[in-house]
Amino acid sequence: MHVRGYTRHESSGIQFPGTYCGVVEKLDHLKELGVNCIELMPCHEFNELEYYSYNSVLGDYKLNFWGYSTINYFSPMIRYSSSGISNCGRDAIKEFKYLIREAHKRGIEVIMDVVFNHTAEGNEKGPILSFRGVDNSVYYMLAPKGEYYNYSGCGNTFNCNHPVVRQFILDCLRYWVTEMHIDGFRFDLASIMTRSSSLWDSVNVYGDSMDGDLITTGTPLSRPPLIDMMSNDPILRGVKLIAEAWDTGGLYQVGRFPHWGIWSEWNGKYRDIVRQFIKGTEGFSGAFAECLCGSPNLYQEGGRKPWNSINFVCAHDGFTLADLVTYNNKHNLANGEYNNDGESHNNSWNCGQEGEFASITVKKLRKRQMRNFFLCLMVSQGVPMICMGDEYGHTKGGNNNTYCHDNYINYFRWDKKEESSSDLFRFFCLMTRFRRECESLGLNDFPTAQRLQWHGHTPGKPDWSDTSRFVAFSLIDSVKGEIYVAFNTSHLPVTITLPERPGYRWEPLVDTSKPTPFDFLSKEVPGRDIAIKQYAQFLDANLYPMLSYSSIILLLSPDENA
Repeated sequence: MHVRGYTRHESSGIQFPGTYCGVVEKLDHLKELGVNCIELMPCHEFNELEYYSYNSVLGDYKLNFWGYSTINYFSPMIRYSSSGISNCGRDAIKEFKYLIREAHKRGIEVIMDVVFNHTAEGNEKGPILSFRGVDNSVYYMLAPKGEYYNYSGCGNTFNCNHPVVRQFILDCLRYWVTEMHIDGFRFDLASIMTRSSSLWDSVNVYGDSMDGDLITTGTPLSRPPLIDMMSNDPILRGVKLIAEAWDTGGLYQVGRFPHWGIWSEWNGKYRDIVRQFIKGTEGFSGAFAECLCGSPNLYQEGGRKPWNSINFVCAHDGFTLADLVTYNNKHNLANGEYNNDGESHNNSWNCGQEGEFASITVKKLRKRQMRNFFLCLMVSQGVPMICMGDEYGHTKGGNNNTYCHDNYINYFRWDKKEESSSDLFRFFCLMTRFRRECESLGLNDFPTAQRLQWHGHTPGKPDWSDTSRFVAFSLIDSVKGEIYVAFNTSHLPVTITLPERPGYRWEPLVDTSKPTPFDFLSKEVPGRDIAIKQYAQFLDANLYPMLSYSSIILLLSPDENA
């Protein structure tokens, strides 16, 4: 969630749009959605004017909207306060605390996205704002001639494992926990925090020495001192610690981030695999099944658990969920960089036509695909994360790098949410509730064969071949009894055979190929019984017809005719 973007649009209709207080005014939306934790994009005081320039494409000015350019790590962003810059920032502190307190009242935890990989001081030619003026060689990784190492892609790299710097970081994190009552942190480009310092003073202690010589600046460490100190700190080890386990210097550590048993990771591999499988790419059925199980191939070694995986399909950086099924290519001209910025490999599929103006058939398929992605998130072991606005299908017009837009592109559209309330938003709410009700969808350990059984078009015969586009499983649940989930990502429909359960029959709950409200047959749906009876001839024969690019959930119920 972006604090300003969440309520800045005029359709929010609140008293303090774009502020901490504004978020409080709209917390009940999150409660309705089933959210129990929000991850705030950077709220440390940052340099809004870093990219300030006239944007001739949109006729406005580019700003640093996302906030990944910290100036002061101990101050909440003043301009997110309803009081503005008055009172030397004290009002911003009060309002931030107010936001945390009100979120906690609703059972919602708050995690901060923090940026300790670089600062707002740019490269060696950048402005002198703070650390460079205090001690340049201590706070930044420097090359022999004084240039900055740039593992962050933003001009400089914070010298995280220097003794002075790592103590600074610890003091900062403790402050936000003890004073602001933050519930945890997500660390931007966290792999940088595992790189060696310009002054490496602990080679013998941590076992990363290279024949007794100093390690080269930026070398990856197996036991980085900063991560060690954070993981064993009496205050910090009690909150949630989440790593974005990569950096722009090529250090990709998803599944391998030093964790001490307590760190979770943004699972970028989950995102990439799920996108490929759901859009129908061959060769991903086995990898997709691993994702559904919480990625044990990544996290089981070393005693880690499913909650070490933060599962996501979309985040602030990249396509929104709606754009993921609407565009094959990025459309970033509005950024004023001639479409050269942003990721070019998005694993997206426009469902047959590029852009929002498409045929009714294509639009129906897109809605189905969005439901497929969300259903996958909700039935996967691990921790599901969704991006602000995806619950109603927010579009950024195919722009996958909206860092510079303080306008409608990044604003949550409350008017669009209301239009969607009977459609996509309803599906999201019902699916989060279903996940919460199922004991088996939030396991503390990876599922075993005693609970989980894989299926293909016929029971107990999964197809893991490279051409397979079908994955199904049944899961024993102490609350629901047993659930059956299937994904058909082929362009062809299929009729599947269901597992036989004597004395019981399968009953449809979710089918993403159906129009609202029949996509989720909750008890409140008018005509629910009639809709279920339409499947009777199939279910009596233990069969179920699935359309192309669809997913289903079935539940067991007692067979009255048995």
